[in-house]
Amino acid sequence: MNEADTHQIVSSAFLTVLYAAGPIMAIALVVGLLVAFFQALTQVQEVTLTFVPKIVAIFLAMLVLIPFMYSSVKGLSDQVFDLIVSGSF
Repeated sequence: MNEADTHQIVSSAFLTVLYAAGPIMAIALVVGLLVAFFQALTQVQEVTLTFVPKIVAIFLAMLVLIPFMYSSVKGLSDQVFDLIVSGSF
């Protein structure tokens, strides 16, 4: 195994993390912005109002996106395990 193989595995791992966590982070960002916009319009400064909608949105997104997250992480692990079995790792 040389430096190019190591670089390819590490970059695949970083991309897999971004693909798996990115949609959930984007949903949390959008919900947070909507709640902040609502608070600015209504001048309601309740602390729990920022956390509860984000938590609910993240849990719902995870229920929907778990198969996608699993398949992307499984693809990376299969790739790494194949390299280990072939002896090039």
